Amino acid sequence: MTTLEYNTERPHLHIPEYGRHIQKMIEKAVLLEDRDERNRTARSIIAVMGNLFPHLRDVPDFQHKLWDQLFIMSGFQLDVDSPYEKPTPSTLHKHPDRLEYPQHQLKYRFYGNIILRLINTCVKWEKGDLREALEYSIANHMKKCFLTWNKEAVDDSVVFEHLYELSKGRIDLRKRKEDLWDSQALIRTKMNLTRRSIPQQNQNQLHQHQQHQQNKKVFTNKFNKKNNNGRI
Repeated sequence: MTTLEYNTERPHLHIPEYGRHIQKMIEKAVLLEDRDERNRTARSIIAVMGNLFPHLRDVPDFQHKLWDQLFIMSGFQLDVDSPYEKPTPSTLHKHPDRLEYPQHQLKYRFYGNIILRLINTCVKWEKGDLREALEYSIANHMKKCFLTWNKEAVDDSVVFEHLYELSKGRIDLRKRKEDLWDSQALIRTKMNLTRRSIPQQNQNQLHQHQQHQQNKKVFTNKFNKKNNNGRI
């Protein structure tokens, strides 16, 4: 009496897309002692593998991929003459190189790395009108970044102190009489830029919603006024 063979008891399929029959053909080819016969068997298996996926024949390096998959399914134990370089387990499971992320330990992280790069560029310029204009532009941008976390107001002296600290004393606007942009003006500018980034369809929907709310408010006021006039 023959016993049933369950998949859980069978060897692991390295590439399940090819099925159990291809796997067994490769296992049989590994056991062949004659090298010429192994080469003929390997080429025959490659032909069968290619017929299983005929729509991939136009894919670049299709034959190269088939040979690589043949060696992978044999557990890298098949010794045949391949027209391509034989893959190895180390190349198959090669880990990518570790990405080097920029490590900038900023004390005031809400300003961002761009502010630090602008400061480093500014201090290399010769002192003059252009450098002074850039210094105030950096300070205004720092104030705008600060307003992202503090919606109410930001004192110019705080921004000047932070700029002095981040530049290591090379940019000092603390004793200047010129003020930065007003906080409310910076907030309005940021809101306008945000609205411009919204697609036109979303802007139309927002306008319709605002118009609907305005009409609803006018109707409510008229209704309340009419009721109040009819009271004794």
